[in-house]
Amino acid sequence: MSRLLAIALGIFLTLTVIFTAPSWALGVNNSHLADCPSSPNCVVSQNADAKHSIEPIPYHLERDKVRETLLKVLAVVPRTQVVEQTDDYIHALSKSRIFRFVDDVEFYFPKDENVIHMRSASRLGDSDLGVNRRRLEQIRLALGDLNI
Repeated sequence: MSRLLAIALGIFLTLTVIFTAPSWALGVNNSHLADCPSSPNCVVSQNADAKHSIEPIPYHLERDKVRETLLKVLAVVPRTQVVEQTDDYIHALSKSRIFRFVDDVEFYFPKDENVIHMRSASRLGDSDLGVNRRRLEQIRLALGDLNI
């Protein structure tokens, strides 16, 4: 009986990891956000090929003020919730309106540059019809309107 229970628990844990965790690493590793997978549903401002590349957001104010402002902007982005934040990193989840697909949205504030590096990637599927790129460009525009 305990062997059957162990097998069932193993299957459950495997399925949980497959269906809840992204297939790539999140966060900052060696001062870089994770690379995009080969699928077109991701953009990143560091080390990206032409298909996945997006420009970082430059700023001229104090880093802490810019970070505060970005958090305020994210608070009004529909269906978006900040799930992790440190002095130099913000991770948010953004859900699609109809099917509630989850995208990971990340921002990195390197200490030696006055830019916000960013990454937005779908957890599932292949194409996002440009949603991740548009989301980050809208955030860029909002921060520009706030004169960061």
